[in-house]
Amino acid sequence: MIQIFNNYSGILLEGFKYTLYSSLIALVISLIVGVLLAIFQISTNKLLKGLANAYVEFFRNIPLLIIVMFFYVVVPLYWFQIDGFTAGTIGLTIYTSAFIAETVRAGILSVPKGQMEAGLSTGFTYSQTLRYIVLPQAIKIVIPPLGNQFINLVKNSSVLAMVAGLDLMYQGDLIASETFNTFDTYILIGGLYLIITLPLTYLMAYIERRLNTKS
Repeated sequence: MIQIFNNYSGILLEGFKYTLYSSLIALVISLIVGVLLAIFQISTNKLLKGLANAYVEFFRNIPLLIIVMFFYVVVPLYWFQIDGFTAGTIGLTIYTSAFIAETVRAGILSVPKGQMEAGLSTGFTYSQTLRYIVLPQAIKIVIPPLGNQFINLVKNSSVLAMVAGLDLMYQGDLIASETFNTFDTYILIGGLYLIITLPLTYLMAYIERRLNTKS
């Protein structure tokens, strides 16, 4: 295993970089989109609510690989060229945002309705009440499941290997096919994924403790 790392450290670090980039981009955008979708899902506007529900139900119930392959194969065929890294990251973002939306929506609905009524009675608008009263409470509730979604996102980024996304899994496949040492190669790749997911796990646990301390 050490020999493999020494011999292929360059492409392994390159794969690590692409996995990290894809995960960070997808994490930030899917969190923003997911929160917006969750707000639309509980909106009194029937059109926004219907579109958000359709998005969430559709993308939660089809395989991630189908979404990625759509952007990698179909989009270049009919519209414009797109590389594997971009196709994989877009697919990962769309897929994860649907799960985050459902998680945040559940958190918002778990906040007592009296909180919304109290905010409206003090003169806040609906959006102000949601922003300053309901959402902060909902975020505290959904930190643990959100952490799980973020970790799943990093692991799901391995789908980039299917579209030549230059990620860790893609580089691992190249090394395994060249060395025929699949055991050591994939153990090493798994260890590199842990370097990303373990700190993320501890970070989410730290944020949860801090929020609970302040409440």
